Order: sequence, then structure tokens, then C-alpha cells
Amino acid sequence: CEVRPGPEFLTRSYLFYANRLFKALQFYYWDPSCRDPSYSLVIKGKLRLRQASWITRGATEADYHLHKVGIVFHSQKAMREVASWINQTSGEGCRGFLPPGRSWAPGALYEVLSAKTERDCTAALGFAMHELSLVRVERHFQPLLQPQQSGSQLVEELYLGDIHTDRGERLHYRPTGYQRPMQSALHHVHPCPACGIISRADEHHPPILPARAALPMQLSGSWVSTHCEVRPAVLFLTRYFTFHGNNHTWEGHYYHYSDPLCRQPTFTIYASGHYTQGIPSSKVRGGTELAFKVTQARVTPMDQGTVVMLNSSELGSCGLAGSWSAGVEQDITPTNGCLALGIKLPHTEYELFKTEQDTQERSLLYIGERPTDGSSPDSPNKRPTSYQAPLIRCAAASEEFSNYISLKYVGRKDANGNEALKPLPVAFLLFVALLFLRWD
Repeated sequence: CEVRPGPEFLTRSYLFYANRLFKALQFYYWDPSCRDPSYSLVIKGKLRLRQASWITRGATEADYHLHKVGIVFHSQKAMREVASWINQTSGEGCRGFLPPGRSWAPGALYEVLSAKTERDCTAALGFAMHELSLVRVERHFQPLLQPQQSGSQLVEELYLGDIHTDRGERLHYRPTGYQRPMQSALHHVHPCPACGIISRADEHHPPILPARAALPMQLSGSWVSTHCEVRPAVLFLTRYFTFHGNNHTWEGHYYHYSDPLCRQPTFTIYASGHYTQGIPSSKVRGGTELAFKVTQARVTPMDQGTVVMLNSSELGSCGLAGSWSAGVEQDITPTNGCLALGIKLPHTEYELFKTEQDTQERSLLYIGERPTDGSSPDSPNKRPTSYQAPLIRCAAASEEFSNYISLKYVGRKDANGNEALKPLPVAFLLFVALLFLRWD
């Protein structure tokens, strides 16, 4: 069950044909467990892949054209609500989309966009398919989970462009990051109970996901990224957090890279501070609201480009000016942060957290999605309403993640006694191929 900014709760099922046509199904829900459907959209169009993205490394840019979009309501309440959105906010051609008092007809499909008649009533829904303008397919192998089995199975994942965190910007935003990946119906991660349910659904029979017990928020412990993460504005990073529940303090490592496989480090940020007692979110059911204060931070430049940038920063704006060198950590607390990296100290962020268990009963931590415009959630009204990719609790991580926690670069002395960089082995990376999505 996906959470988009708003919040919106949905599941998706996309089918791409060899002739470049596609059919996309988006199922919307009232609840964060995706068990109470509201309405479904069936989207038909054509997709043309273009060239490798020069903005987001590893992605392919694409053009798409929508032929038609239809909506099926799953209750009178949903029909009434959507009709009021369209009647109030759309142009002349959409005002009479549904007459007031029209009774709900189960299974009826209403057209909200048609390329033939040039009618488009989708803006009121906050609907756009700009996610199709940035595409990436990853293929890797997952070890078989059964003890008596050996070998591995193919997993294919489709990454599509991210959704802007500001609903008002969504209709014209061109993505530079990704949403969480969609799984191939044939080659998906195992176990995945939702995969079969969603792939068999249609607009008249939306998927109802299995009930899951709500978990209390238990932050204490260490949590780590499960893969190389991509954020808008071309940021590649991994994260590693430790929370101390006894005194409500936290520390985090942010490892930044220049490539989409997180193999070419640029700089590392270490930050620490304290956080408040969480309260249930009134806006995003299932989420917990917290405030995090960042009081200390240290930066380690990892490549020469970052060293040059930091050494040329304004005096007193980022550590000791002119003293930066690769692989050497420097405290930026005395200069109240680092202007060149956009870090301000002390600093408070208003956050949204959620904990879950995956199908292998490993603990996952979801932290609020960062604002797409690169700003910080530094006021309550900027608190996130959706989540980043989950972190996994280190104690629950299986062996393929065990070395991942060591995604740090440690200094060692070279023959001249200077600090040199040597990467620790990263055994968890299971990628054996990186393919762009292509149709002939």
C-alpha cells in the first residue's frame, strides 16, 4: 500500500505492450492499509523511450501521450466527493461531469479524459502521469529463502519518477528522483503476498490487501538503508541511524555519492541531537509525529571536487576555511553548520515516522519524505505526509545486509604517511545487471 503526499493511499498495476501502448490501473483507498477502496482509475496511452537522462544518472527519459482516463467509483461517498471536486474546480467542459444527486452505479466507468474529444477533467483529482517521463529497470538475483534450497531467483523492479510533495506543483513537475519500485508480476521479490493480489485486480475489482496488525512505534536501535537511494535534484545516498530511547537522543550518518549504485562517494555527514515523544498523526493515519533537533554535525569530504568546494566556501560558513582534505572529518558545529551543503545548526525538523514488519518479519522504519524543492520541514505546516524508502533494523537484517552497515570509507596511511581512501567491501550489492527499459 503506497502513501503519496496529501496523503493519498493507493496501489498500482501497469501493463506495457510491445507496440509501446500501455494500460495503467491506479486504485485509491480511504485507509493506509489499502483495504477500503474509494475509486479506481484506468489509464490508457502510449509511451516512447528517448535517451539516457543527463540529469538523473542511470535513468531513461521518456515521452508519453494519454489516450483516455476512466474512473470507477466504489461507493456513493466516493462518487459524491470526486464529483464535487470536478464540478467546483474544472472548466466549462467538466462542470456537468456528474449531476448533483446522481446515484452510484456499481461498475460504471466514467470518462474523465479523452484525447479524441479533447476533454480533460483530471486536474481536480491532482492526477498526472509525469512519473512515466523518468524510467529505470533494475534486475538482480534474490537468494532462495528456503533452507533446503540453493541458488537464486531473478527479480525485476521498475522505478518511475517521483511525485512532487506539494500537490499544487504535481501537475507540471518533471521528476528527477524515483518512487519506490514496482515489482515485475513474473519476476518479483519473494515472499510478496500483495503482488499476486494487485496483478489479478481490475478497475471493477480493486485489490484488498491482507490485514496487518498495527505496530507500536519502537525507535530504539540502529536502522540502515536497504539500497542506494535516489532523491530529487540528483542526490544518491545511503542512511544509517541510531536512536537511544532511554534519553531520546539520536545520531545519523548520511553517505552521499555521485552515482546511482552508491559506489563513488562524495561526502559523508554525521549529525546528532535529540527528539520528542511521538504522538499519533491526525493527518496520516498510522503515522507518528515527532520533532527532531539537530545540535551537532561533522562532515567528511570524500572526493576532490567536494574538497575544492568546501575550501572555497565563505570564511566562517563551513568549518575552518581552507583546511578541508579528502577523508578527514571536520566539525561544523562551531560555524553553525555548513552553508555550502545547506546545513544549519541548531535546527529543528518536524517529522513523520512509521514502523512496520515486512513479509519476513523484519522491522522497517519509514521516515517522512523530504520536500521536493530541497527545503527542510522546519515548521509544523511543512511536516511530511508521505514516506521515504524504508530503513531496516540492523538486528533484524539478514546476512545480505550485514556488511552494508559498513558503507563507510576508512582512512589508511599511504607510503608517504598521508591519508588515503580505501572502501570497505560491500558484499550486500546483489545487482548483476542494470538494464534500461526498452520496447522494440
